[in-house]
Amino acid sequence: MPQAQSPTSRQSINLAQKASLIDQRWSPRVVAEMNEYQFKVVRIEGEFIWHSHLETDEAFLVIEGNLRIDFRHGSLYVGPGELYVVPRGVEHRTAAEGEAKLLLIEPRGVLNTGHEGGERTAKNDVWI
Repeated sequence: MPQAQSPTSRQSINLAQKASLIDQRWSPRVVAEMNEYQFKVVRIEGEFIWHSHLETDEAFLVIEGNLRIDFRHGSLYVGPGELYVVPRGVEHRTAAEGEAKLLLIEPRGVLNTGHEGGERTAKNDVWI
Protein backbone atom coordinates (compact mmCIF):
# COMPACT_ATOMS: atom_id res chain seq x y z
CA MET A 1 0.00 0.00 0.00
CA PRO A 2 1.39 3.45 -0.85
CA GLN A 3 2.36 5.54 2.15
CA ALA A 4 2.26 9.25 2.85
CA GLN A 5 4.69 11.29 0.81
CA SER A 6 8.16 11.42 2.27
CA PRO A 7 9.48 14.74 3.61
CA THR A 8 11.90 14.85 0.68
CA SER A 9 9.11 14.52 -1.92
CA ARG A 10 8.50 17.78 -3.73
CA GLN A 11 5.45 16.78 -5.74
CA SER A 12 2.05 18.19 -4.88
CA ILE A 13 -1.23 16.35 -5.47
CA ASN A 14 -3.69 17.90 -7.93
CA LEU A 15 -7.07 16.88 -6.48
CA ALA A 16 -9.16 17.76 -9.55
CA GLN A 17 -6.80 15.81 -11.80
CA LYS A 18 -6.88 12.79 -9.48
CA ALA A 19 -10.70 12.90 -9.34
CA SER A 20 -10.85 13.00 -13.15
CA LEU A 21 -9.05 9.61 -13.23
CA ILE A 22 -11.92 7.90 -11.38
CA ASP A 23 -14.25 6.13 -13.79
CA GLN A 24 -17.10 5.32 -11.37
CA ARG A 25 -19.14 7.66 -9.24
CA TRP A 26 -19.41 7.00 -5.50
CA SER A 27 -16.05 5.16 -5.48
CA PRO A 28 -13.62 7.09 -3.23
CA ARG A 29 -9.93 6.71 -4.04
CA VAL A 30 -7.07 7.46 -1.64
CA VAL A 31 -4.60 10.15 -2.74
CA ALA A 32 -2.66 10.65 0.52
CA GLU A 33 -2.41 9.45 4.07
CA MET A 34 -1.38 11.22 7.27
CA ASN A 35 -1.37 9.91 10.86
CA GLU A 36 -3.87 7.10 10.13
CA TYR A 37 -6.14 9.54 8.22
CA GLN A 38 -6.82 9.13 4.52
CA PHE A 39 -7.51 11.86 1.98
CA LYS A 40 -9.88 10.45 -0.65
CA VAL A 41 -11.21 11.97 -3.85
CA VAL A 42 -14.61 10.97 -5.17
CA ARG A 43 -16.97 11.89 -8.01
CA ILE A 44 -20.65 11.96 -7.12
CA GLU A 45 -23.96 12.64 -8.84
CA GLY A 46 -27.48 11.95 -7.62
CA GLU A 47 -28.25 10.85 -4.07
CA PHE A 48 -26.33 8.49 -1.81
CA ILE A 49 -27.86 6.33 0.93
CA TRP A 50 -28.71 7.43 4.46
CA HIS A 51 -25.94 6.39 6.85
CA SER A 52 -23.82 7.45 9.81
CA HIS A 53 -20.32 6.79 11.11
CA LEU A 54 -20.59 5.90 14.80
CA GLU A 55 -16.86 6.06 15.51
CA THR A 56 -15.66 9.11 13.57
CA ASP A 57 -16.44 12.51 12.10
CA GLU A 58 -16.36 12.81 8.29
CA ALA A 59 -15.01 15.86 6.46
CA PHE A 60 -16.15 16.95 2.98
CA LEU A 61 -14.21 19.53 0.94
CA VAL A 62 -15.81 20.45 -2.38
CA ILE A 63 -13.32 20.62 -5.26
CA GLU A 64 -15.83 21.20 -8.11
CA GLY A 65 -19.61 21.36 -8.31
CA ASN A 66 -22.03 21.67 -5.40
CA LEU A 67 -22.68 19.23 -2.59
CA ARG A 68 -25.93 18.89 -0.67
CA ILE A 69 -25.78 17.12 2.68
CA ASP A 70 -29.20 16.00 3.87
CA PHE A 71 -29.97 15.53 7.54
CA ARG A 72 -33.25 14.24 8.94
CA HIS A 73 -34.27 17.83 9.76
CA GLY A 74 -32.94 19.83 6.81
CA SER A 75 -30.15 20.19 4.30
CA LEU A 76 -26.85 22.02 4.02
CA TYR A 77 -25.23 23.21 0.78
CA VAL A 78 -21.45 23.21 0.33
CA GLY A 79 -19.83 24.93 -2.67
CA PRO A 80 -16.40 24.82 -4.31
CA GLY A 81 -13.62 25.58 -1.85
CA GLU A 82 -15.92 25.03 1.13
CA LEU A 83 -15.56 22.42 3.86
CA TYR A 84 -18.08 20.79 6.19
CA VAL A 85 -17.53 18.20 8.93
CA VAL A 86 -20.38 15.81 9.74
CA PRO A 87 -20.06 14.89 13.44
CA ARG A 88 -19.77 11.23 14.39
CA GLY A 89 -23.06 9.43 14.78
CA VAL A 90 -25.10 11.98 12.77
CA GLU A 91 -27.23 10.35 10.09
CA HIS A 92 -26.75 12.00 6.71
CA ARG A 93 -27.00 11.53 2.95
CA THR A 94 -24.84 13.29 0.36
CA ALA A 95 -26.19 14.39 -3.01
CA ALA A 96 -25.30 16.45 -6.08
CA GLU A 97 -27.68 17.55 -8.85
CA GLY A 98 -24.82 17.69 -11.37
CA GLU A 99 -21.49 15.99 -10.95
CA ALA A 100 -19.41 17.12 -7.98
CA LYS A 101 -15.82 16.26 -7.08
CA LEU A 102 -15.01 16.04 -3.40
CA LEU A 103 -12.15 15.41 -1.03
CA LEU A 104 -13.08 13.21 1.95
CA ILE A 105 -10.94 13.17 5.08
CA GLU A 106 -11.48 10.26 7.44
CA PRO A 107 -9.57 7.58 9.36
CA ARG A 108 -8.20 4.64 7.39
CA GLY A 109 -10.72 1.79 7.15
CA VAL A 110 -13.93 3.84 7.28
CA LEU A 111 -16.54 2.49 4.85
CA ASN A 112 -18.40 5.04 2.72
CA THR A 113 -21.76 3.53 3.76
CA GLY A 114 -20.99 3.39 7.47
CA HIS A 115 -22.69 0.33 8.98
CA GLU A 116 -25.46 0.27 6.35
CA GLY A 117 -23.58 -1.84 3.79
CA GLY A 118 -25.24 -2.65 0.47
CA GLU A 119 -24.38 -2.30 -3.19
CA ARG A 120 -23.02 1.26 -2.80
CA THR A 121 -20.28 0.15 -0.39
CA ALA A 122 -16.99 0.96 -2.10
CA LYS A 123 -13.84 -1.09 -1.81
CA ASN A 124 -11.57 0.44 0.84
CA ASP A 125 -7.91 1.52 0.61
CA VAL A 126 -7.85 1.81 -3.19
CA TRP A 127 -5.19 4.35 -4.20
CA ILE A 128 -5.16 6.45 -7.36
